[in-house]
Amino acid sequence: MKKLNFFLVFILFCLFSASAQEVIRVQECHNEAIMKQVDSLKSFYAKGGFSVLREASITMESEYEMPVIVPLQQGTWYQFIFIGEMSSKLYEVRMYDWDERQVVYKQKRWGDVDGNIISYTYVPQFTEYHMIKPVQVNKFKKKGLCGYVMLLKRTSGTPTAQSPASQQGAGQ
Repeated sequence: MKKLNFFLVFILFCLFSASAQEVIRVQECHNEAIMKQVDSLKSFYAKGGFSVLREASITMESEYEMPVIVPLQQGTWYQFIFIGEMSSKLYEVRMYDWDERQVVYKQKRWGDVDGNIISYTYVPQFTEYHMIKPVQVNKFKKKGLCGYVMLLKRTSGTPTAQSPASQQGAGQ
């Protein structure tokens, strides 16, 4: 009987501890300044022969990565864009391939030209899923930060388009 009581207490403990863990769920957000940047970038890249494959506004927490998993095809030219809140002091994006090798790392700081926008091109070597992990660090807001991610694919034109930041000399 004692073993049965101990087993029941153990099971209840496991159930309560499992439900106590917080899960970060993807939620949309709306930031007017970010939406203006999104519209401007969509227009710029559409002129360069890109079309939007996926896009999402996401509520983020400071210093927490928000993983985005996307299927990419070998030899196709993709453009990835992350836009964070202007009040954040640091923005980073890491991209990993299926074998969990980091294939892209980009960082921007508050004060850089287009500092809240990270944009890079990528042509995968293999057709496989990739994980993109954007993160932003904000001293004033720990929760409720707005971020926006876009994945674009080159559909026409020649590969000569540059990001607005690289045209202004900020580099990528």
